[in-house]
Amino acid sequence: MKVPPLAYSPAVERIEPDEAETIAKLNAAFDTILERTSADYGHAVRAVHAKAHAILAGELIVEHSLPSELAQGLFATPGTHRAFIRVSTNAGDMLPDAISLPRGVAVKILDVEGERLEGSEGTAQDFIFVAAKTFQAKTAHKFLGRLKLLARTTDRLEGTKKAISAVLQGVYHGFEAVGLDPPAAVDALGGAPNFEPLGLTYYSVTPFRYGDHVAKFSLAPVAPAMTALAGETIAVAGRDDAIREDVRAEMRAIDAVWEVRVQLCRNIARQPVEDPTVEWDESEAPFERMALLRAAAQDSWTHSLVERVDEAMRFSVWTGIEAHRPLGNINRARRDTYRHSADYRAAFIGCPYAEPGAPTPWKDGGRCG
Repeated sequence: MKVPPLAYSPAVERIEPDEAETIAKLNAAFDTILERTSADYGHAVRAVHAKAHAILAGELIVEHSLPSELAQGLFATPGTHRAFIRVSTNAGDMLPDAISLPRGVAVKILDVEGERLEGSEGTAQDFIFVAAKTFQAKTAHKFLGRLKLLARTTDRLEGTKKAISAVLQGVYHGFEAVGLDPPAAVDALGGAPNFEPLGLTYYSVTPFRYGDHVAKFSLAPVAPAMTALAGETIAVAGRDDAIREDVRAEMRAIDAVWEVRVQLCRNIARQPVEDPTVEWDESEAPFERMALLRAAAQDSWTHSLVERVDEAMRFSVWTGIEAHRPLGNINRARRDTYRHSADYRAAFIGCPYAEPGAPTPWKDGGRCG
């Protein structure tokens, strides 16, 4: 018999006394990344996931007749919402694709009704996914040390990073050859193979409120042309933007479809809220589909969409409705740090970011710059 899902209450979170101090130190580390990259490029980029590989226009289709435990928040009402999809790599600098780092997908769902999270402008709901099931650090305090190292090497030592990435990719395949899962640190440091982004399954990693429940999310490709790419790699030799080029060629012919899936927490001891390094066992807490995300065949790198989405929008787990409140220490730290990074970018280019459904930030109703 299936165990009923955990009921959401604020008591599922445990706030540590030093969180504000840690967030201030995270912001300082992000400032190092932002200041260094904006000085070198003459343009402000994101402090993490700076390099985009594809920008897609699509739609979210919420399933009909979902069971009550799945019909929650945004997914309580069947229907279709417009969406924007950004495929990226997690570094804060614009690295050549030979330096293989984990992929991410950010999704902005438009015209979402419901009580907004504090400080969340507009009417969009953002979801952020990475190609990993767990986060690399248990708490923001533990992540801070890794971020300081990242800050010190941002936009530096490109040749060394390429060499390290090549060595670690060999380590990755060595673990696979003996039937072991490579450690997450191997991926994070550049050891993940250059997998095809359209063939990967992505995860929220951290938990969220899911209306009456607590959950994690996943984005899994289901279109045959995408599942055929699972496990395939991209040839990056001599091509700094190989991923962008290959995805652009693929998306001209592929009608992309992902399942949007939810993993309901059913036992907080085995599916913890405050420790994102713990993988929730799918035999106890299975992923279940509640929507499809579609992106019809298109040019995935048009000037208009890059300008509108990659340059003028921000993506944050804290942009959305109360029914999908981010939970846990890592998510609480993301609230101020994401805003801090976006505010820096906006100030540097002299143009506020534009949240769909919010009043236009531009005095003349047009675009900045």
